[in-house]
Amino acid sequence: MLAVQTMANTATDALTKAGLNLIQQALSVFDSDLKLVHVNRSMIRMFDLPDHLVAPGTGFDAVIRFLVQHGEYGPIDNFNEFVEARVALAKTFEPHYMERTRANGRTISVEGAPLPQGGWVTVYTDITQVKAQEELLRAHSEVLNEEVLHRSEQLAASNRKLAATNAALDLARTELAEMEARARLTAEMMPAHIAHVDSDARYTYSNRRLTSVIPGRPSQIVGLHISEALGPAFASVKPHFEAAQSGLAATFEFTDDASSRRIRVVFTPDEVGRGVYILSMDVTKETQARVALQQTRRREIAAQLTSGLAHDFSNLLTVILGLQSRLQDMDLGDEAAKLITATRAAATRGGGLLHRIADMTTARGYRPQVCHLTSLFSELEILASPSLPAGVELKALSRTDGHFLLDAGRLQDSLLNLVLNARDACCKKGHINVSAREVMDTWLEIAVTDTGPGFSPEALIHGIDPFFTTKGANGSGLGLAMVYDTCKLAGGTVTLVNDPDGARVTLRVPLQRANKTPDPDMVLLVEDNPDLRDQIRKMLTQLGHTVIEASSVTEALDLARTIPDIAQVLSDLRLEGTKTGLELLDHLSDIPIRFMTSLPAEDPLTKAAANAAPLLKKPFDIRDLQGFLQTSQPGIIS
Repeated sequence: MLAVQTMANTATDALTKAGLNLIQQALSVFDSDLKLVHVNRSMIRMFDLPDHLVAPGTGFDAVIRFLVQHGEYGPIDNFNEFVEARVALAKTFEPHYMERTRANGRTISVEGAPLPQGGWVTVYTDITQVKAQEELLRAHSEVLNEEVLHRSEQLAASNRKLAATNAALDLARTELAEMEARARLTAEMMPAHIAHVDSDARYTYSNRRLTSVIPGRPSQIVGLHISEALGPAFASVKPHFEAAQSGLAATFEFTDDASSRRIRVVFTPDEVGRGVYILSMDVTKETQARVALQQTRRREIAAQLTSGLAHDFSNLLTVILGLQSRLQDMDLGDEAAKLITATRAAATRGGGLLHRIADMTTARGYRPQVCHLTSLFSELEILASPSLPAGVELKALSRTDGHFLLDAGRLQDSLLNLVLNARDACCKKGHINVSAREVMDTWLEIAVTDTGPGFSPEALIHGIDPFFTTKGANGSGLGLAMVYDTCKLAGGTVTLVNDPDGARVTLRVPLQRANKTPDPDMVLLVEDNPDLRDQIRKMLTQLGHTVIEASSVTEALDLARTIPDIAQVLSDLRLEGTKTGLELLDHLSDIPIRFMTSLPAEDPLTKAAANAAPLLKKPFDIRDLQGFLQTSQPGIIS
């Protein structure tokens, strides 16, 4: 393809040069460094230029020096100063027009104009005949007034100069129009809204991307007041906008209530027109990722703080339970037996509490996989119904159907926890509803409502805090905290409110639609352990894929070169031989590659792989693998 393109460019250059050689006017083109690009035949003939001065790359100063030495400009006292002055004038790249008489007596016009890409073109026209006609008219006209004749000659020269100036202006106008069109096209392609408002807060420019940032707002907003264009969202930006009007730049974020999108806005004061430049963009996904990362870091810190304490406390509980068992074997009477039983129950409950703390602080991340929401709700009813009193009715109904990327296990645990909390609130009679809906294309919202007494004012504030409970000794205070942890790991939120009929807990997680199964295709499986390779191959074939296998990088590359239908590669990091799975990235850049490993997250090979491609931690099951194959972003899926 490159050779064909080069040949096409060569042919075009040859045609262009042939066309320039047919022009009767002399023409020269120099680049922005005043190096010769091309001269036509008329130029060579007019000035009798030697071959070494018409070769591309010849300096402008060398050509001028030759013309001076051959008397083109008449007697010159100092050749060097004259050449330097001509070069300095050319470096200004200003359009000009002049007429001069050559040493051979012929008169030429010289018209110079800069090129849009940088450089210079000069056109030399022999106007000897035109000047002769003017002289002839002067010699044979006894009627025309001398002043009129003089003015006519001046007007003719002015017209020629004006024509050259107009040509330069037309070129500049065309170039400016092209630059404006490119700038406008670039602005309209930006994934952000770029705009300007004047001192009256009315839009003078917009790249028509407002509706892509804030859905429901108009695209054509030039002439509108900013409050009209933004609608209800203007209340969130008004203080910052007024500060920008007074000369203070501002960068801030706000949530648009109508679309639930997170918007980042930059206001830059316009010092000249006393208006404001505006840049706004949708950062919802970035915010979701940031929230998830912050929650992961909090959990890591909590794990570091609690792991040592939990270990020591577990040892103490083990000692306490052992001593109570020995006391129970002694005949100490009924009163002592009651105390021993109560102590054992408290110690056992403490152990359970430690396990739940460990669940919240372990390194297990959010593991999205393909999940059918209606099926998940059906399973929730089956799991929760046996725990409900006869007078409490549970309904789980999704207003949206289809498959989503969700951590089904964590989500189901969270919903079951909320249903059991709602059961306790309803006592022996009431209704519990679980529903789901999509909010714009941003969130999947799941709400759990009950007909109980609702949250207390204190619970509305501290309900998601660890260890906060309204159940006294019967509650651990970790249920809602675990629900909050799950949503935060996904990049979502949890809200507690009271409805007229009872309490409502709303979970929001990022909306990520998924196909039920990936489209069947051919997978190159690279794994050096035969038993493990066999198990993974069975998982892939159950998901509908065709599988070919390799145990080393060399074998995998040989298969990739000979089999054209490979759609993706799933490779371990440690393989047979000295080469690692990472080297596949250097040779198979046109095929999606995903990695799997049992190496720890701190291993340099694991870090390098996670930065380059999706990485699945072993062990995993078929549901983990199914969700992983739909992941395209680099990072560890554990």
